Amino acid sequence: MGVPAFFRWLSRKYSSIIVHCVEERSKECNGVRIPVDTSKPNPNEVEFDNLYLDMNGIIHPCTHPEDKPAPKNEDEMMVAIFEYIDRLFNIVRPRRVLYMAIDGVAPRAKMNQQRSRRFRASKEGAELTEEKQRMREEIIQRGGYLPPEEIKERFDSNCITPGTEFMDNLAHCLRYYVADRLSNDPGWRNITVFLSDASVPGEGEHKIMDFIRRQRAQPNHDPNTHHCLCGADADLIMLGLATHEPNFTIIREEFKPNKPRPCALCGQMGHEIKDCQGTAREKQGEHDQFADTMPVAEQEFIFIRLCVLREYLERELTMASLPFPFDFERSVDDWVFMCFFVGNDFLPHLPSLEIREGAIDRLVGIYKDVVHKTGGYLTQNGFVNLERVEMIMHAVGVAEDNIFKKRKEDDVSFYHEHQAPAYLTTGQFAPQALGGRDRPQPVHNARHQAFDMRMQRPSDSSDSRGVKRKAEDSDSEPEPEDNVRLWEEGWKQRYYKTKFDVDVTDEDFKRKVVKSYVEGLCWVLRYYYQGCASWKWYFPFHYAPFASDFKDIVGMFSEFEKGTKPFKPLEQLMGVFPAASGNFLPTTWRNLMTSPDSSIIDFYPDDFAIDLNGKKYAWQGVALLPFVDERRLRAALDDVYPDLTSEEVKRNSLGSDVLFVARSHPLCDFIQELYRGTEFPAELCHGIQGTLNLDDDPILPDKIPSKVLKPSDWERSGQGPWRPQLGFNPNRQQAHLNQSAFRALGERLNGCKKN
Repeated sequence: MGVPAFFRWLSRKYSSIIVHCVEERSKECNGVRIPVDTSKPNPNEVEFDNLYLDMNGIIHPCTHPEDKPAPKNEDEMMVAIFEYIDRLFNIVRPRRVLYMAIDGVAPRAKMNQQRSRRFRASKEGAELTEEKQRMREEIIQRGGYLPPEEIKERFDSNCITPGTEFMDNLAHCLRYYVADRLSNDPGWRNITVFLSDASVPGEGEHKIMDFIRRQRAQPNHDPNTHHCLCGADADLIMLGLATHEPNFTIIREEFKPNKPRPCALCGQMGHEIKDCQGTAREKQGEHDQFADTMPVAEQEFIFIRLCVLREYLERELTMASLPFPFDFERSVDDWVFMCFFVGNDFLPHLPSLEIREGAIDRLVGIYKDVVHKTGGYLTQNGFVNLERVEMIMHAVGVAEDNIFKKRKEDDVSFYHEHQAPAYLTTGQFAPQALGGRDRPQPVHNARHQAFDMRMQRPSDSSDSRGVKRKAEDSDSEPEPEDNVRLWEEGWKQRYYKTKFDVDVTDEDFKRKVVKSYVEGLCWVLRYYYQGCASWKWYFPFHYAPFASDFKDIVGMFSEFEKGTKPFKPLEQLMGVFPAASGNFLPTTWRNLMTSPDSSIIDFYPDDFAIDLNGKKYAWQGVALLPFVDERRLRAALDDVYPDLTSEEVKRNSLGSDVLFVARSHPLCDFIQELYRGTEFPAELCHGIQGTLNLDDDPILPDKIPSKVLKPSDWERSGQGPWRPQLGFNPNRQQAHLNQSAFRALGERLNGCKKN
């Protein structure tokens, strides 16, 4: 959703929705660390019932952090994830439910974005390695100093995708983590824990929303339930509003721009890899053993209070003199829907609508006029009234020409005010290759700079060295040529010719693009309010049409194809991975990505262009990758499916959520008597209802493949194998841990005691 732009806009327009979290810290007494007692009242003076974790927002920063040294191995990654969850649990302290959702196989509409991200990550990683090697050789040749290069395998973050061994190991480790906390942490003992790992289809946040919707539909649902959702994506705000729950809060890390980062070569602060001179750091003192390590400041958290945002929206959306009673909840749904036009994970934003230019406020103004004229709302329960949407698009389309001209005027004005370089770029850019750098470099776009400078707090306007930023920064890079020139006559013709390679007079093609976009709007709204309407639908173009192209759209959409099913995990890997990440796939599957004789070799280009499309950074641009043809992909996989091992077949299967409760939980005794398919009574689980099945793979120490807790680290008691205190497990034997191995993994895991 144009993430930083949307969140910055929202938090500055409605500033009271943000509250800093109060976090109680553990204390040390006589050299012994005393953990925080999370069973005590919440220091934030609010008691949360349910905590939902969008786990991918935790996994990524814990496995490859940007602001501190990366973990040395997978063990340290797992421990970092556990510590992060502990910290969130300490802040929120849920009393009923903890729901941990890892992204599973995504709908095809999302897979296109995942494909783009993973191809970019692979390309940037390879280019960074080449750049570091080239710079290292240059610096050493001219007599510079660089610390010895660490010999370690580069962590490929693409492994954080369903179907990989890493995700399978993580699922097992989280099971043991939950079992340990339920057994030993007093704050956990009365809560119900759900783990929806990567084998369960669906994006993490949407699995959470599906859980909330299902519980809201139950007769025992408590309407005063206080929900807290952890995640940094802007769409979580939309999803929280879409639940219509009165008590909904989002917790996320506080966004602090311009955080200093060390040089990727010498590890020192104050410059980037391209400016590294290979100067040895001066030792500050006898005990300067940490001189070459970067400073680590613990990230703070903030609450986004959606109850306050709802109050703001009610004041803004309330309309007088309506020919029908005003319904605030319906207007919130319409506001969420209109935000789709400025960008989301499934559709490109319309060229004339930019968050930075006040697009959402413009849409709200148009929306109020439309509601008065039509006498009704845009949406209802996840369905779209296309006739009313067309009226909004018509109003935006009428203003499109003026919007583009005003955008140009703002750029020119900024140029004169800040004495920008001799060149300026505006609007839609032609494709260019992604440059090899240690981080994305800004493309000089005056319109975005003006917005960023206006929106920054005073302390944000300097870089890490305290030097005021200049308009001339990063001006050594050549600007991509703007072939569209949206502010000049003939912009629509140039846009369609440059972006789609068709003539603007080709009405059939334009109608095809608009029809796909209309389907997308219907699909996204259904996805937010009802769940995935079609696992196979996707928007088959890289660019959006203009608002003025939305004509006669009422009959463009009827219904999505019924009965579609998600990809299996390994199939999704084939759809989103570049060939460079093929090591996560079986050998014969990997060969389909690289062999010249492969029938789908065109799905895996070695190089591709990036169209900045009006953005500042390459990662914000459009990756011009070919779309995957599902039928061709499945046909190619039919030949290699027999090559899967039993372990790979297991990783390629779809799973379901796992329920955990402590022995003291009211539901535990009932679960001991469970038979497959039996529904559990809601009164034993805070009103939660559903159907339970016994787990086919109980958590046994000698089965876990994780490196964090190995079978050799555990001893057996005389009464038989140990099993954690889970609801489906009546045994309650004591665990014995090899303490020397345990201490190497960190004190936070020291929950199981020796004899």
